[in-house]
Order: sequence, then structure tokens, then C-alpha cells
Amino acid sequence: MENTLEQNQSPELATFAGGCFWCMVKPFDTWPGVIKVISGYTGGDLPNPTYEQVCSETTGHYEAVQITYNPALISYPELLAIFWQSIDPTDPGGQFGDRGSSYKTAIFYHSEEQKQLAVQSKIELGKIGPFAGHPIATPVLPAKPFYPAEEYHQDYYKKNPSHYNRYSIGSGRAGFLERLWQKS
Repeated sequence: MENTLEQNQSPELATFAGGCFWCMVKPFDTWPGVIKVISGYTGGDLPNPTYEQVCSETTGHYEAVQITYNPALISYPELLAIFWQSIDPTDPGGQFGDRGSSYKTAIFYHSEEQKQLAVQSKIELGKIGPFAGHPIATPVLPAKPFYPAEEYHQDYYKKNPSHYNRYSIGSGRAGFLERLWQKS
């Protein structure tokens, strides 16, 4: 299936913070309907932050991915499902080996409809499945300006597959997700 827009169909944006943005591109990148996935920074107040500034934990930014997608081919609820299956939503202090505010999880909504769908999916996640009965720490927040990360961070899993795989395993992310969702 081609990832182009149908006539009269406008692309939409989805923005998710799930810890290290290197690990958040791959889960979305190959789905039909996903046009592009950009690693970047959002949620803070400093315009055009650098990686070093965000890592200093002083800007208020999250490492995040912004997804441009064709809603005729993939829905926002489908993107939410991919997001939830790519993180530990019960961890309020970061994700896996990455700790601190820039590595926390969040859903940044771009419309009232996205907000409602995100809140509903968060409620459902806490009721059924592997996180039932556990507090979901992932906030649903209004989208703020998104700043693309430096070029060397873009498509990291493709550019540096060996390092990416070592990082994913070493941080604990790969094992956690495999155990939780029985991914191969």
C-alpha cells in the first residue's frame, strides 16, 4: 500500500514522547499510511533547543517523535495502540535506562478529537491488558511547538543498526516489550 495521500485527503500529525526518540521511530516507521516520522523536542519553552540543552533537564522539553500520517490508511487510534505497545506507561521517571524529565512519556494532541481519543485509550489501558489496575503515568497534553532534532538523530535505527540494537537491548526496552507483548 502506498503512503501517499488520497485526493482531497489532508495529512495529519501525531506527536508522542516515549523516552529515547531513537526507539520511538521504528515502531511507527513502516506502517502503511505513515508518511514520515521525525525525532525532535516538544513540550518546553525554549525555542529551537539543542540535544545538549534538552539533556540538561532545564528546558522542559521531552524527546519525542512527530508522525505525519494519512488518516485514510491509518487511524489515530491505531497510532495510539502502537504507542502504548512501545513504552512502559506506568513509569513516571523516564523510560527504561533513560531517566529524567526529557525521557518521560506523553501524548501531545493536535485537536480536540485527538485529545478525546487519547484520554479514552489511556483509561482503557488502565482497565484491560497488561497494565490493568496500574496507574498510567503518561499525560495527555496540548501540542506545543515541535523542533526537529539534529540530523544525526533522524532515522537512527537505520543509520546505526548495530548501536541501535545494543541500546534497545541494553536499556531494557527490548526485553520488557518482548515479555509484555510477546513480540519476536
